[in-house]
Amino acid sequence: MPLSDTQIRGLRPRPSPQKFSDGGGLHILVSPQGSKLWRLSYRFGAKQKTIALGPYPVVTLAEARLKRDEAKRLLRNGTDPSHHAKIEKIRAQIATATTFGAVADAFLSKVEREGKAPATLTKKRWLIDLVRPDLGDRPIADISAIEVLATLRTVEAKGNYETARRMRATVSQVFRYAIATSAASNDPTFGLRGALISPTVTHRAAVTDAKAFGGLLRAVWHYPGAETTRIALQLMALLYPRPGELRLAEWHEFDLEKATWTIPARRTKMRREHRKPLPTAAVSLLRELHALTGRGLLAFPAVHTTRRPLSENTMNAALRRAGITKDEATSHGFRATASTLLNESGLWLADAIEAELGHVGADEVRKAYHRAIYWDERVRMAEWWVAEITRLRSEN
Repeated sequence: MPLSDTQIRGLRPRPSPQKFSDGGGLHILVSPQGSKLWRLSYRFGAKQKTIALGPYPVVTLAEARLKRDEAKRLLRNGTDPSHHAKIEKIRAQIATATTFGAVADAFLSKVEREGKAPATLTKKRWLIDLVRPDLGDRPIADISAIEVLATLRTVEAKGNYETARRMRATVSQVFRYAIATSAASNDPTFGLRGALISPTVTHRAAVTDAKAFGGLLRAVWHYPGAETTRIALQLMALLYPRPGELRLAEWHEFDLEKATWTIPARRTKMRREHRKPLPTAAVSLLRELHALTGRGLLAFPAVHTTRRPLSENTMNAALRRAGITKDEATSHGFRATASTLLNESGLWLADAIEAELGHVGADEVRKAYHRAIYWDERVRMAEWWVAEITRLRSEN
């Protein structure tokens, strides 16, 4: 006789286990402790087997019968229900281990081991954390494009178009890592490239007119604030590195006798060591700076502590104090100024200028060419640039 819910609820434990059949091999086992457990007995091959279907009432009578019917279907197709259950359990475990959050954490760990800059890691973690509430616990292989888009839309709706764009790019990196590690088979963000509102690009302010640059230089050379900040701005003008390359510089990177500055790969945008020639004026400034900060590791420590470097905000604030507005110039803008005026001079090969800026493509031969063949030209160009800066400073 098939069981009923009323009958099952009325079953009471006894000193030994009791088995009550519902038909077709399905039965409920009542333990001496009072638990009621669904079991299914069947034959596969020449063996008698039993599998657990879960406890009652978590698994209802109707659900237990559905599981029995599914097991019968598997048997008709030549599949052992017990083996099938084990495979499904493994799949569930894999799905749990390969959630978007778990894969994202593995991706971030990989990026960190690759030696990416702390600022890059911080930005990627922040962008990934923005999508964790919606996608973090989802098996990454099951995430669809519409799910990702819905998450991006919430950020976009606040007017944060650039953040939404960067989120899509970072989520795509996580999916590509998942594909490479067999956790997913496709990147659903690929089709979303045209779905988001394009942000208005705001370029960093930079002076590209020679006469205006002369005015900026005079303001920098007469900066009334901290000596270390003044020297930092002057070196930005003379050497035009990326602000982070200069701010985070450590004294061991400078060889003042050989007039070279070797920026380590971990701090360059291209993630390769970048060697720059130091013109005489830059060596003099660094010797002046060494008298101020040479006892520590950092060439440009923060004003109130030697443990942290000078911030880019400090340099930009110094420009504001010198009377240069944020719409006129930023510390990063010295790079655009140098690139423009050096190219306009017509005296230097474009590749030599690109090499000095640290703009190097993927071609290994071209990289070697930049480093070796153009070095002498870059040394001459560095001294010419100092002379040009001196000339522009003296003109009204």
